[in-house]
Order: sequence, then structure tokens, then C-alpha cells
Amino acid sequence: MMMTPVYGPVQLTAFGEFMMRLHSAGSQRFLQTREYEVWYAGAEANACVLLSRLGMPTRYVTRVPDNDIALAGLQQLQSHGVATDHVLYGGEKLGLYFTEPGNQMRATRVIYDRTGSSYAELQPGMIDWKKALRDTRYFHWSGVAAAVSQSAADVCAEALAVAKENGVIISADFNYRSTLWKYGKKAADIMPALLQPAEVVVADLDSAAVYFGITTNTNASLEDRFKQCCEALVKKLPSLKTLGMSFRKTDGLMHEYSGALLHQGQYYFSTGYRLPFITDQIGSGDAFTAGILYGLMNGFEPPAMLEFAIACGAIKQSIHGDWAIVTKQEVEQFMQTGSSGRIIR
Repeated sequence: MMMTPVYGPVQLTAFGEFMMRLHSAGSQRFLQTREYEVWYAGAEANACVLLSRLGMPTRYVTRVPDNDIALAGLQQLQSHGVATDHVLYGGEKLGLYFTEPGNQMRATRVIYDRTGSSYAELQPGMIDWKKALRDTRYFHWSGVAAAVSQSAADVCAEALAVAKENGVIISADFNYRSTLWKYGKKAADIMPALLQPAEVVVADLDSAAVYFGITTNTNASLEDRFKQCCEALVKKLPSLKTLGMSFRKTDGLMHEYSGALLHQGQYYFSTGYRLPFITDQIGSGDAFTAGILYGLMNGFEPPAMLEFAIACGAIKQSIHGDWAIVTKQEVEQFMQTGSSGRIIR
């Protein structure tokens, strides 16, 4: 389904690195494969794609090289309805990452090639954030956006300052990637200050420990650990109003995907879904994030917001690539039927 990009008022503007993903074909290891499947990716772009497909106008801001490889990816974004009118062109390299599929016995592996990319070389002052954030209700970014270089982290700070000054609601995904922080700073040196104005947060227990030193009782239930983490985080992030967290665990060959939500001081939990088969887990957290934001934008009650977000994250795991290429109707159908092998005619 072809969608027309929206260049007027947008519900959400997102900022981060746009990348190409090269996936080892045929479920083979890096040392075996002779070919790679290609998708475009980026945590913030992933969220934009799903929100746009759900009917929420989005804009994506990044810096890419002025070549056909980057243009092909931007055209794919536009085909899903994401506005790219504030993408900056420059530099020589589009960020890359390589993935090797895992299975029940072996974890999925990721190798990044992002040093020296057009995005990593982005400098403060290059993007006119007053224009980029004009008529924007939400600004979304993630820890990955600040992880690749000091200058990229500085541009994040620049964007956040303008967003806060203009009353834009700030959304942040903790999104910690240990192998990306190579420019002489630890994540804990950079992220706490950048996260201060965030009103909407998607986090996980591990990243909360890395960024803020928050630890929870590993013998406690996920619900109790979520509450322990939230109690500590609200003291660290004074603007925090909504915090979502998804959980994944396995039971034999079955995958259990669930989540929790803190909203306006109240806790909500979802038992989620039992998934008999996983096609691609990458991007499921971004789909969950998009689901939370969609619920907020549309005034969902907190339990409904959480259930919608979990359904988005779950159904993404049935789709190859990083983008949750689904419709609102498909998400709602999944919420009613769960995992189903039946044919819809």
C-alpha cells in the first residue's frame, strides 16, 4: 500500500541514524553465507514507520550521504507515509549493520559498521531544529542516537533543548547498545543528562542499570522488578509521566512476550502473548514503543494502551526486517485472536 508523506503538521518527529541492514541469508552464519538480505533500519525510523502506518503523521530527521543507496531507503520510508523533508544530505557513508539469525540454541548476532558515517559526523548547527520541530506534538529519540559519536550526542542535546523550549512532548527509548559507545565516553556519562526532559520513556532493566546504576532483585517477579525500577527512575527523571517496558522469555519452544506500564503514578501489567514461532525479533521494541505513543496520541486508557503496544511488539516478530509493516486492523485482529494460522479471505 503506497502512502503519501505528510509535510504539514506532524504528530511526531524522530531523530536518529538511518542505516542499511545486511542479514545473513538462509539462516546461515556469517562464516557460511554467500549472500545477504537487505533492509533499511534505525530505531527511530522503525517507530516512525509503524506510527505512520497506523495513521499518525510522522517526520524523520537524520543525515545521510547524497547517493542512490540512501535515496532508496528514504523512498521506502516515504512509501509508508514518513515525511523526510528535513533529512540532511552530506558525508560519504550510510551506517551499516550485519545480522546473523539465531535460533532456540544460538543467539542472534549483530556487527555494526557505523564509524565515520554521515550521521556520526553530524555537527551541532547543521540542522535547523526550530524548523524541524515546527508544528510537532512529540519528539522521539533513543540511546542509539547518542551512542555513535560525541557530536551526535551534542546534536541530541541541541534538539532536546529546542523541543523543551517549544513545549514539544519528549519521548525517549533507553536503547543501550554496548558495542556502540566507542568515542571515549561511557553511556552513564552522557545519557542521564539527555534523558532529563523525557516525559515518555521506554526502558529495560539492563539499560536502567547501565545509565543510572539502578539494580533490582533478580529473584523477584518481573512485575516487582518493574516497580522497583520505576520507583528509582522517577527520582532520576523529574519530567517522567509514562514508562513502558516489554519482557521476553522462553518456555521450551514457546516465546512469552509481555509488558508493563507506569502511567501517571499507576502500574499496569499485561500477560501478553505466547508466540510459537519467531521470524525476526529485531525492531519489536520499536514497535512496542510506537504502540505506547499511539495510545497516548489517541487518548487510550492505560490498560488499552499497554495491550495495544504489546500486540504491536508481538506481531512485529512475525515480519522479516526492522519495520512493523502492519495496519491498525491487523493489530486489532491480533489482539482478538492472538497467534493464529488461519487464512483471512
